[in-house]
Amino acid sequence: MGVPTLMRLFVADLVRTARGVSGNAILVHNGKIVELGQADRLRSANIPEEHFSGGVLLPGLRDAHIHPVGYASTRGGLLLDGVPDISTLLSILADTDARLDGGWALVGSRLDDERLSDRRLPTRNDLDTVIAERPVLLARICGHIAVANTAALEAAGIGPDTSDPAAGSFDRDADGNPNGVLREAAMELVASALKTPPVDANVLLETMRHLARLGLTSLGGIVNVSGGVWTQGNELEMLTDIAADLPLRVRALVIAPTPHDLETAAHRIDKTSSLLRFGGAKEFADGSLGGHTAALQAPYADHPELVGTLLLDHSETLPRVRTALALDGSAAIHAIGDRAASHVLDLFESLIAQGADPSRLRMEHASMLHENDLRRMADMGIGACIQPAFVPSDGPWLEERLGARRAASTYRFATMARNGISLAGGSDAPVESPDPFAGMAAARDRAGFWPEESLTANEAFALFTDAAARLLDEPEPLAPGSPADFVVVDRDPLTTSPAQLREASVLSTWVGGRKV
Repeated sequence: MGVPTLMRLFVADLVRTARGVSGNAILVHNGKIVELGQADRLRSANIPEEHFSGGVLLPGLRDAHIHPVGYASTRGGLLLDGVPDISTLLSILADTDARLDGGWALVGSRLDDERLSDRRLPTRNDLDTVIAERPVLLARICGHIAVANTAALEAAGIGPDTSDPAAGSFDRDADGNPNGVLREAAMELVASALKTPPVDANVLLETMRHLARLGLTSLGGIVNVSGGVWTQGNELEMLTDIAADLPLRVRALVIAPTPHDLETAAHRIDKTSSLLRFGGAKEFADGSLGGHTAALQAPYADHPELVGTLLLDHSETLPRVRTALALDGSAAIHAIGDRAASHVLDLFESLIAQGADPSRLRMEHASMLHENDLRRMADMGIGACIQPAFVPSDGPWLEERLGARRAASTYRFATMARNGISLAGGSDAPVESPDPFAGMAAARDRAGFWPEESLTANEAFALFTDAAARLLDEPEPLAPGSPADFVVVDRDPLTTSPAQLREASVLSTWVGGRKV
């Protein structure tokens, strides 16, 4: 990152914020915004100028929900989202096995059974036909389900007599034996037993630079101190190790087993760079719709025997949440199914009654909300971090999964906004692409799925600017006194179509008045 001139005028064709057009220039002093307006009024003979001819200057974009270490791991790993069938998958695994060092487990990600012609997940028996000795673990695209071969199950000590963990399950064959499909906590049991390559610090740092090149200047970065399906080891340590060289801001939302672990994480973060801050605790109330683990009030339409997995245990969650709030952080709780969302609102309601600030409480995803819970969420002042990219990904199969009525009541962005729920945008990468312009476009056109719930161009833009900044407890973007975090792009996101927005090019990204 370069050193900023003490005072500088940045001039573009247009300065656009979620609050409107603010001339064509910004005046920056010592890394902070002084004023926005017309260049002719702001310029002075002794102030150097930087010109972006043909560019539109925007606030720095925010991704309020992303797994940065997991994303770094998958970028350089085995990606399976384009695989057409199980036969092809097995060929890919065999080729990968032949090239992989003998000591490591083979780990893949983004496996999508909805796009396989077989329309099912592979089992350990499928995987064993090509790899019998090396442990194999393949994460489904949602990150809440994985498939293991027999070697991986044995490495974790899982056999016919192994009981399901409290917050997960093993799919079983006709004889009652685990068939290799792992759901929620069962997946973590296997992942933690495998030897996988660590995420290299240089790879993680280059991933952060890649995110900055997409126009992102701040992240709500979710890190797991115990590792997970995408990575092994303490993700927070990996992030703090590169903190001094971060090209953008990260507000860390920490997944930790105990309040003490959360306190340790916060204190470790405090000793690093000003670009890395403690954001709070990340908790889970359920899983995913794609994996049938999102907790529903009524059974799944395509699997009437299933209602999902409720992961929220108040006796464990509340102490961590209270610790996060005491550390001046937030409580961010994942809730996709309507039953999970209702339980999260119950927990938030009790916290507010005890004096918690509603602005510190956020629901991640909020994919399915009953009418009464939607109104309750608005009345309580709870914000939601939504993922617009989920709509085009889930849209092709959502009606089959939930039935027509419930599918049409999922991802109700416009309804939530009309009811006064504050919506911020995130990608959930590596589950979806971290490209914020693709996220804005999906919020506007929803790839044609239930268009009545589309957001306006300005609402979609605000998801990744002003609203995300509020959820991340950051100052109002591109406002006097705020950090000079901005991005220059080749088009105005409010006047271009969603299709054109997906083709937007970032010309430069600036954090604290420094080009990154």
